[in-house]
Amino acid sequence: MRFQYDTIDERYAESRTTAAFSAADTYTLHGAIDALGGVRGLDALDLACGYGFNTRLLARGGARRTVGVDISEEMIKLAREHEAVQDRPATENIEYHVADPAGLPDLGPFDLATALYPFHHTPDRQELHAVFRSVRASLRAGGRLLAIVPNAGAFPRVDWSPYGVRILDRVRSGDAPLLKAHFLTDPPVPFEFREWSHADLAEAAVEAGFSTVGWQPNRTPPADHVRDEAYWTAYRAWPISSLMTCVA
Repeated sequence: MRFQYDTIDERYAESRTTAAFSAADTYTLHGAIDALGGVRGLDALDLACGYGFNTRLLARGGARRTVGVDISEEMIKLAREHEAVQDRPATENIEYHVADPAGLPDLGPFDLATALYPFHHTPDRQELHAVFRSVRASLRAGGRLLAIVPNAGAFPRVDWSPYGVRILDRVRSGDAPLLKAHFLTDPPVPFEFREWSHADLAEAAVEAGFSTVGWQPNRTPPADHVRDEAYWTAYRAWPISSLMTCVA
């Protein structure tokens, strides 16, 4: 899988903690985890973990073992550096590994896998299916995958600039259109991703052996003085992403 973020470093990390779309993703993901009863005592895999933000939240939530995996050596380096300055008792059950999600090493089995945007970096249908098979093989029977995935079909009708992302172009190529975009950090960070439909993702999950596949709309954090209710209402009308839930 080709990965784009080796040269983004701290600016990508910044976009994941300050952009509104990221705040909504985190709120959605952890609301879903809470609805399942939390992670205490579970073995958890955080796929495409980046610099470890959600990995650390899983560990602090009481996961018995938490493993963060990312294909980017730079992102794993950032994650490990962050751990080095943290309170060790809170995060000592975290492991980080550099690995391609299309061919994960034998790190499990896990009860839960979380994934923020790994599937939309797959260049073709074959690799998309390979990632789902790899995740399914890492889960125990009955284990769950909670994945944040982009919603297809918004560009050029919707402008996500107020929420931290700007789509610049949509190029028809290969098995899915290629979207060219910027994270709106300072300066902006360019990136690209495939516009897989929900049907494409569900097909790959079922082929991989997941017994059920479901979708939930993204939730948004409570309004505050910076992001008021009107701001979030506009986002909910066409959010950047949805929550995909799969049961092994």
